[in-house]
Amino acid sequence: MDVLRELMDHRQLSTSQQYYHIGEQRRREAIERVTTMQFDRHGNRIWRHAKALLDSERVRRAISEVAVPYGSCSEPSNVAAGGQDCPVRFRCVGCAHFSTDISYLPDLEIYLADLLRNRERLLATVDVDDWAKAEALPSDAEISRVRRLISRVKADLDDLSDDERNQIEDAVATLRRTRRAVVSLGLPSVRQPLPDVRPERTA
Repeated sequence: MDVLRELMDHRQLSTSQQYYHIGEQRRREAIERVTTMQFDRHGNRIWRHAKALLDSERVRRAISEVAVPYGSCSEPSNVAAGGQDCPVRFRCVGCAHFSTDISYLPDLEIYLADLLRNRERLLATVDVDDWAKAEALPSDAEISRVRRLISRVKADLDDLSDDERNQIEDAVATLRRTRRAVVSLGLPSVRQPLPDVRPERTA
């Protein structure tokens, strides 16, 4: 980016970023590198080594998963609904269809901080029915699961050599930049006709 800024004679790096697009080949390399550090909901590594995927396999994986805030979901009804129909009410870290990878580490850390903050706020709230508080209160199990995921991702990152860590960090930066640039082009929705509320005229 610094080289591009100098070549285009821009004062601000943000101006150069508008002209900078990540190519498909670079995206694929980043995905394959990050895939080696993919985890299930228990923090177990899913793939020890990146596998060379055929184009058809890449497409199959792309359409059988949907992005969720902290990773990917492969639950069929949620995938079919574009991530808007989770049967467990978006408790991703408790679902077998959920997976995450190292590129979601900052999001998981923010999620944990939100869970802890919400827990403290709800425990301090007095004027709420017990059932409402119990329903809204983040559980110890959920907090422990997110903590375990974060610690496993960080531990595996610490095990890498300096060169491997640099490659992973570059791949993560590429994926996170791509993720922010994605624009959903979903199918156009058709509005239901409004009911005719005018009184019928009598002759």
